[in-house]
Amino acid sequence: MSLKLYGYWRSSASYRVRIALHYKSLNFDYVPVHLVKDGGQQKADAYSGINPSMLVPTFVDDDEDIVLNQSLAIIEYLDEKYLDKPSLLPSHTLDKARVRALAQDIACDIQPISNLRILESLKSDFDANNEQTKAWCVKWIETGFKAIERRLATRAGKYCYGYEVTLADVCLIPQVYNAIRFNVEMQQFPLIQKIYNNCNELEAFKRAIPEAQIDAA
Repeated sequence: MSLKLYGYWRSSASYRVRIALHYKSLNFDYVPVHLVKDGGQQKADAYSGINPSMLVPTFVDDDEDIVLNQSLAIIEYLDEKYLDKPSLLPSHTLDKARVRALAQDIACDIQPISNLRILESLKSDFDANNEQTKAWCVKWIETGFKAIERRLATRAGKYCYGYEVTLADVCLIPQVYNAIRFNVEMQQFPLIQKIYNNCNELEAFKRAIPEAQIDAA
């Protein structure tokens, strides 16, 4: 199979790309890269040779000799390459910009500061314990979600931007998964919770959930 996704079952960025691939009904091989086992498989030469940043995901198209990192770049590549598949970005310029802004609110401002390497650094460099790292995650997820909830009040329908699934939903659902994992009180965010529930009724989102992956712990 020409398409490969190197990822980790609980990685939010990998989760986003899995949703996009399934939403577009694209066949791909999923190649697990365990971020904890063996001292972190992403640090091994076999993987760092593909992705020098030693992060997941990495997308490979062998037929086109393409290697891409960064989940949003991968998803937009898929959107532009497979024009016969459902798009995750609106056609109107302003709508597209607004969807991208919502997606980046999550993928650039919320998720990176509570990902695995940040939490490991808090522990190793600043002696934070598990409760303190959990409190860190809750603080920044709630801070980000408060802004997202206000934005959704003027944009949301069944999904983040009206009544079609977009890149914003693809980014939001993995972040809500993380919020639930860290016991964020989601009743504060009724619109976010509604969209999470609606998206998870769709087959693409069901197939992409972390627990459905072959490397799920």
